[in-house]
Amino acid sequence: MIRVFIADDHVIVRDGLRRLLAETPGMELAGESGKGRDVLERAAQERWDVLVLDLSMEDVGGLEVLKRLRETLPSLPVIVLSMYPEAQYAVRLLRMGASAYLSKGRSSAELLEAIRTVAAGRRYVTGTAADALVSAGAGSGAPHERLSQREHQVFLLVAEGRSPGDIAAELNLSPSTVSSHLVHIREKLGVRSNGEMIQYAYRTGLAADRR
Repeated sequence: MIRVFIADDHVIVRDGLRRLLAETPGMELAGESGKGRDVLERAAQERWDVLVLDLSMEDVGGLEVLKRLRETLPSLPVIVLSMYPEAQYAVRLLRMGASAYLSKGRSSAELLEAIRTVAAGRRYVTGTAADALVSAGAGSGAPHERLSQREHQVFLLVAEGRSPGDIAAELNLSPSTVSSHLVHIREKLGVRSNGEMIQYAYRTGLAADRR
């Protein structure tokens, strides 16, 4: 029996995934949460076979949850299931240690296949993600590819409309460190303000339109 924990801040998504697991032989719900900090605390105390993780979580974002879990529970398979496009995000998330990256536009059957694959100790890579990995290996030359892992985290939070203070609290950084990251991000992206940074994120498909 594959025990799956669902981490998503949308109740309707958790409801749908819960029903999917209940209808699938060989799988069961290990638990669910909409808060990143709760996920980290429970992961240290409970046993899961697979974690299905959204990037947009309350209090602690999915990127930070993944980063911390790779440090504390490196063997736990993590499937990142997000609204953000695979072509832009799969490479970075797989490099961070995710076992799979799927957009929420994928079918239930593909998610179940991914769960079975990562539970067996293998990575699950979609065709879109595979193409992105090949392109990344060849060097896309895109400005955002020059960002460090931490800078990329800050960049995505800015693209979500978070304030520097919110970002500092979520990533457990000082305000001055966040300000320093923002300066470096603007330099690398060739933009002059956080507003232009957000425009860049939407223009390149790095930010999902929530309208």
